[in-house]
Amino acid sequence: MCGRFNLLLTNEQIAAHFGITNAPEVTPRYNIAPTHDVLAIVPVDTGERAAVFFRWGLIPSWSKKIQIGNRLINARAETAAEKPTFRSAFRKRRCLIPATGFYEWQKQNGYKQPYHVHLDNDEPFCFAGLWEHWEGSGISIQSCTILTTDANDLMAPIHDRMPVILPADAYAAWLDHAVTDPARLKSLWQPCSMEHLVAERISTRVNNPANDDPLCIKPIR
Repeated sequence: MCGRFNLLLTNEQIAAHFGITNAPEVTPRYNIAPTHDVLAIVPVDTGERAAVFFRWGLIPSWSKKIQIGNRLINARAETAAEKPTFRSAFRKRRCLIPATGFYEWQKQNGYKQPYHVHLDNDEPFCFAGLWEHWEGSGISIQSCTILTTDANDLMAPIHDRMPVILPADAYAAWLDHAVTDPARLKSLWQPCSMEHLVAERISTRVNNPANDDPLCIKPIR
């Protein structure tokens, strides 16, 4: 699964990496948690891409309560195209969610050891995401979820699921809403290569979302 991640980029770096002319103002985030606003990349009518903010935790358009989003932070990639909660977003509202690392917890004799998973060169990558628009009680919310898949060999000892990490050459295909057949997208949500991916033990400081600083990613030996 994916319940926390970080994004340690400036808006200039985001603009350069995704070819966006007007990237929104961002600050480095070390501990992004559910219900927080997260940066996402979406296609626009001009054929270009835009960077926007979504609330993390997808709220289906038909839901009567926004609290449902608190438990819809992830969607299983294998079934997202079929599930009523996600299938409309899968067809029409796919997005990229940039990150520089994510966190996972390994169960160890009643204790959960957190790990920071990132590329060995600390370059950014993207999760495959879905988003929805919700209106109710005089407010509107745009929210998102992160797709998950089976763990690769690096992640399997830590957790049996991991976020879908898309290579840069798959960004265009994932954002192409003319493609709606899950069979044509299936190859994109396979577990990513473990090459250049590292998992480092970190302190339990990351467990508290209020802690949002470099100590969250400091490795422990």
